[in-house]
Amino acid sequence: QVQLVESGGGLVQPGGSLRLSCAASGSFLSIDDMAWYRQAPGKQRGLVAVITYYGSTNYTDSVKGRFTISRDNAKNTVDLQMNSLKPEDTAVYYCNARVLTWEKYIMDYWGKGTLVTVSS
Repeated sequence: QVQLVESGGGLVQPGGSLRLSCAASGSFLSIDDMAWYRQAPGKQRGLVAVITYYGSTNYTDSVKGRFTISRDNAKNTVDLQMNSLKPEDTAVYYCNARVLTWEKYIMDYWGKGTLVTVSS
């Protein structure tokens, strides 16, 4: 079993910054992609940013140039640095990890989410 725990959410003014962190724990062979998703009220959950094991990244268009995803493979952590935040970034942010189990299965795990509110 794998657990993902997010931290770093909160209330921030427009134009401000927040850094989200996610730590994976448990027993597994390795972690492939790690990603951040978000779900705003009344909307579907969508991909924000993804990073491969080797550090290749991809972002949804609305956050390009403002958000940066990074990871530490030794610590099994993934961070999301969010700058120039806008009210439309308000959402619950979820950490996702694609895990290779000891049985050689690929499984997706999710954190419980952390709320980011951008408001003056």
